[in-house]
Amino acid sequence: MNRIFANSIKRIILGLLLIAVVVMGSYETALADPTIDSSTTTTSSSSGRIDNNNRSDADADLYHYMNSLMVQYTLNETQYNRMQDLFNSAVYYIANTDMTIAQLETYVASVKSEMTKVATTDVTAVTSEFLQVADNWATPSVSYGQSVSIVLPIINLGTEELNDLVIEPEVSNDVTKWPFVPDKTGYVQTEPYIPGYVNDQYAFDNRREFTYHFQVRDDVMTGYYELKFKISYTRAGVRVEDDNAAELSVFIHTYGKPESGYIGGNGKEDKQPKSRIIVTGYETDPNMIYSGDTFNLTIHLQNTSTTTAVSNILFELAATGEITSTSSGGNGGSSSTTSSTVSPFLPTSGSSSIYVTRIGPGETTDLNIEMSAKSGLSQKSYVLGVNMTYDSGTQFDLTGTANISIPIYQESKFDTSTVEVAPASINVGSQSNLMFSIYNIGKTDLYNVQVQFEADSIENNMAFVGNLASGATGNVDVMLTGVSPTMDDGTIKIKISYEDEAGNVTEVDKSANLYVNEIMMEEFDDMGESGRRDGEESESGGNKGAIIRGLIIGLVALAVIGGGIFLSVRKKKKREAFLHEEDLRDLEELEAEEEKVSDNASVEDSSDDKASDNNGASGNSDGV
Repeated sequence: MNRIFANSIKRIILGLLLIAVVVMGSYETALADPTIDSSTTTTSSSSGRIDNNNRSDADADLYHYMNSLMVQYTLNETQYNRMQDLFNSAVYYIANTDMTIAQLETYVASVKSEMTKVATTDVTAVTSEFLQVADNWATPSVSYGQSVSIVLPIINLGTEELNDLVIEPEVSNDVTKWPFVPDKTGYVQTEPYIPGYVNDQYAFDNRREFTYHFQVRDDVMTGYYELKFKISYTRAGVRVEDDNAAELSVFIHTYGKPESGYIGGNGKEDKQPKSRIIVTGYETDPNMIYSGDTFNLTIHLQNTSTTTAVSNILFELAATGEITSTSSGGNGGSSSTTSSTVSPFLPTSGSSSIYVTRIGPGETTDLNIEMSAKSGLSQKSYVLGVNMTYDSGTQFDLTGTANISIPIYQESKFDTSTVEVAPASINVGSQSNLMFSIYNIGKTDLYNVQVQFEADSIENNMAFVGNLASGATGNVDVMLTGVSPTMDDGTIKIKISYEDEAGNVTEVDKSANLYVNEIMMEEFDDMGESGRRDGEESESGGNKGAIIRGLIIGLVALAVIGGGIFLSVRKKKKREAFLHEEDLRDLEELEAEEEKVSDNASVEDSSDDKASDNNGASGNSDGV
């Protein structure tokens, strides 16, 4: 109550300030241009350009329109602030822009349209000052028994990065609280991080989208269900979870069976004649639509009233636009970013309107239209709105809206580098290194990428690469062991397999060359092997081979032994000859010494004889 009272006071003050600005502007204009009298200030200039009176009228028109929306709808604080921002921006633009009256009227109409969107946007409850549901959320409409995909877009409005996010819906078995079949124990999804807030466009571009696949209950009630999601996260190193976890809420519109009743009703509302047109399902041909494809769309409709027909029905198909940003360079190196909204689906005929004359009570009908999916779409589900205008009994121009989610797929693409095998030839029991890279060049992720290697000559091997995001590279590096000689051209089969988001497995074959050789034996063993192979053909030939091998081995042994004996004998003879020569030299030296001694003795004897002769002349003849 205090907030509503404060907002009312703010609107009153804003209105008074606006009136004062307008009056002062008119007064200043009159003073600045004395040629303008009071009788001409209430009309547009003769040139067709707007003047201050036109501006003040436009401001007042927008102000009253904003107040009427605030009275008609109960706005939350976010909606109220956005409404004020729209009004203030419009007043500033009108006051500072020179335009024609027609351009002013067009601009005022566009601002009113934006204000209406703000007022009628489904309320999202936020218990975290950092996390909010992004603006591209569109309330889907589903029918009982239908399979649907809900895409929850989340943005971070906090200045700090959020890490380790865990998102889980609050599931209930109560049909009044949860419209889907609780066929899983949990729908937990995780996200590593969401960057901090820089500006609105940056926050939107870095939003995180979480897709949930549900089956609508057969006993679902008609009305709006609130879907609550608990979000745990880590901020600045502090974990926020359990009772402190953030809670985001969105709404989904459901169409149940007439006997199922309405949300908040007593279950007897179906007794009152009400004519509603619901979408009970749709089909596409082909079943899987890829970005850039043209497809046929069939929408199944039903008049839920059991007593009243609907007639004069006009259907308008409108896809929820995707916001895209483009950057362009300017003068002086500056750049600018332009945002635009692009429709993911367009009818090939150019018209998205379909007219149906009548649908009887409880009857069904189909809408058929050929559409094309815009090229370059991301792989996810896109919302196509079905807007209806029809008459029922004495009621005219009734309206209704339903949404269907159409999944768009991206073709998975990858490439590989040149396969390197080193060495390219090995022996049995040896190993060779095989390496190459896998590049994900598509716009979708590849899951559980693995590579298998098969050949008769090697031990089968496998390399697990894991998940490859778009633009990522995975490396394969394995050792292949030779187990038997190559009996073919040496081709190694390389089988690359991966899964898409739906779990479908795709396999791609490549190849490489590796030769495995048998270990080479000695020449004699080869001859023996030759003898044994001949023996398989002929027993007698085998005996001859064995005899020949024995003779050769014996001859070689004899040659080795004979060579050893020959060398030993030769060595001995050399040694004896050497010793004999030394003895001869010693004998010659001895004989020379003896001869010298004998010569000396002869000289001495001759001297003695001369002395005796001298003595004998005087003496004794017996002394001779």
